[in-house]
Amino acid sequence: MNVIVGALVVMGCVFGGYLLSGGHLLALWHPNEILIIGGAAFGAFIISNPIKLIKEVFAFIPKLLKGSPYDKAAYLDLLSLLYELLNKARKDGLMSLEQDVEAPAKSAIFKRYPKILTDHHTLEFVTDYLRLMVNGNANPMELENLMDVELETHHQEAHAVPHAVSQVGDGLPGFGIVAAVLGIVITMAYLTEGPEVIGEKVATALVGTFLGILLAYGFVNPAANAMGHVVEAQGKFLECAKVTLLASVNGYAPQVAVEFGRKAIPPSERPSFLELENHLKKKKK
Repeated sequence: MNVIVGALVVMGCVFGGYLLSGGHLLALWHPNEILIIGGAAFGAFIISNPIKLIKEVFAFIPKLLKGSPYDKAAYLDLLSLLYELLNKARKDGLMSLEQDVEAPAKSAIFKRYPKILTDHHTLEFVTDYLRLMVNGNANPMELENLMDVELETHHQEAHAVPHAVSQVGDGLPGFGIVAAVLGIVITMAYLTEGPEVIGEKVATALVGTFLGILLAYGFVNPAANAMGHVVEAQGKFLECAKVTLLASVNGYAPQVAVEFGRKAIPPSERPSFLELENHLKKKKK
């Protein structure tokens, strides 16, 4: 939602100010300039990135429009899920979780948290480490090191998407200059046509520079930054799961383990102790 609102503000202020200054919108409408700038930027994007990353960038766009899903409600669901799983393990033994982690889609516990089930990275992270806990004596230090390695790998891979978009944004002003130079080259052929014709051609060329800068700093680079925030939020979400599971491995009771996890949540999304306690009670019913 923020992306749409921000884009409307950018366009409203830029084009509104232009109109108030006596400009005409049709003077900015030059599809050939858009083709040069947009086509060149897209071509450079294809050259710079593997097909897999290109697909990931386009798959990320719906997430960007929706905003980060990792809000307070999502954290409450994550901690409630972990509490139920750890509580079951404490009562019935770790082996009782075997069916839950092997087939989470069929698990009565996981089914109560559909948002977690559809979050591939979080589901895989939780089930993988619960599986290690079930299958052997997990050493807390070794488990933490393994989690850190996985989170760092995930962090680097996830940030490849906003980085690729940011590179496109950085290149757009340059492609705007390319379009402007081509416009000036065309203008040179009209030097004998009089000031009006020359003025129109120069204005068309300058529109290329304008579009390149506007697209870069008004839309593409801000979109890359927004993607980065979503990626960071996902990393914090996994960090919360990590802290909770490690607390359990270190021998803390489920109620205390989820409190460890709650403390790892960013303050802006962190539920209070009472909010978490009430949520756990509600899920028990």
